[in-house]
Amino acid sequence: MQIQGNEVSLVEPAETFREPYLAFYEEWKASGEPFVPWVTEMDPADFGGMIQALRGYAHGAEIPDGWVRSSTFWLVTTDKRVVGAVNIRHRLTERLLHSGGHIGYGIVPSARRQGYASELLKQALLKAGELGIEQALVVCDAVNTASERTIRRNGGIGDSEYIEEDGNVIRRFWIGTGSK
Repeated sequence: MQIQGNEVSLVEPAETFREPYLAFYEEWKASGEPFVPWVTEMDPADFGGMIQALRGYAHGAEIPDGWVRSSTFWLVTTDKRVVGAVNIRHRLTERLLHSGGHIGYGIVPSARRQGYASELLKQALLKAGELGIEQALVVCDAVNTASERTIRRNGGIGDSEYIEEDGNVIRRFWIGTGSK
């Protein structure tokens, strides 16, 4: 899809995207906002090691106890700018069923409100389908109305809410991936 004159696509993390990813990471870090999805908070100082770890998680290698296999992709524009990231969990644990879901995604602050999030989630759902996930659970904090709109725009059907121990309300949505 074209957004502001740029085609965007999901790509697997790779050494060829070192500089664009570092710019993405540094912008997010400077914003002071929490990194989303969680994989974007990994320190890229050892870029090759980070790439290796992300590939390992996708193939089931060296996954921390209690975690599941997950595939990470970056949303990249035709001018090679990394504007977003998504982490797709291959299955759900009890914790992920309540407050993590299958898909966690985020857009760098300077690229928000431009349609990137909707396109990222649309493409992530296709990737989830390729992984054999027929119905993807996507969640957001109740206060994150922009994310809720993005999820609903991509076909999200609301499920029961979940209240975390600190009182934060999680909105949960199921979306068909088209996989059968």
